Amino acid sequence: MKLETTIQGLCASLKSARAEQKIIGFVPTMGNLHQGHLNLVREARKKCDVVVVSIFVNPIQFGPNEDYDSYPRTLEQDSQLLETVGCDYIFAPSVEQMYGNKPRLTNISVSNITADLCGLQRPGHFDGVAVVVTKLFNIVRPDYAFFGEKDYQQLAVIRQFVRDLNMPIDVVGVPIARAEDGLALSSRNGYLSEENRQIAPMIYKTLKNAEQELLQAKPLDEVLESIKVALTGAGFIVDYVEARSLELQKVETFNQDVVLFVAAKIGATRLIDNLQVKYIS
Repeated sequence: MKLETTIQGLCASLKSARAEQKIIGFVPTMGNLHQGHLNLVREARKKCDVVVVSIFVNPIQFGPNEDYDSYPRTLEQDSQLLETVGCDYIFAPSVEQMYGNKPRLTNISVSNITADLCGLQRPGHFDGVAVVVTKLFNIVRPDYAFFGEKDYQQLAVIRQFVRDLNMPIDVVGVPIARAEDGLALSSRNGYLSEENRQIAPMIYKTLKNAEQELLQAKPLDEVLESIKVALTGAGFIVDYVEARSLELQKVETFNQDVVLFVAAKIGATRLIDNLQVKYIS
């Protein structure tokens, strides 16, 4: 496994793989890796000859009051983990390497599907994601790129601009990795106090209860309200509880496959999760 910190260095390293027409897989991350990230690398290893993982905490996807400065940077630990799952190259550029020292005048914005859910709560976030992922795609030029379904809206944004901009990349979604108690794995789980870590799995529990209620024909609006009530009662501050089609269109009745979305804070930590519910006619 090789660590590259410059665009020029990574491109030079990948040159021979391209010349030999090897299939390149790519996993973009912000580091502080957990088993969810490693699952993405494992999936890439199955499909691809060469696997590249980027570790870059992207400043332009953080809001002014968010945790950019305190976001954990754990490159040595991450490198050890990546060695165990078959990563070939780590790309860990500096902010200057990615953005230079002149003002960035180009933006990439995906309309409609970024207008609500986390897009409403975190204005500008998905523009920042779209810009950095486009940059990384241009640098790595992968055949496949792998993203977790926990950030379902982000996955939809990336699939949209890849399609809109005719990028020759197959975007692969990988199911959510969970702790034994159901909590979706996230780098931000490390912010949870011991007490709040015990409460956090309530999000998944309420989603699973909601799934059962939907399958028992309880109206969708009542199911969403029951999630809010349960989470608020457990001590969460709920940002949103929503249901969407698989393509993120708003739905008012459960008459198709849906995704249930939750974003909520426990203490100072904001958690997101989702659950896909299959419609059985």
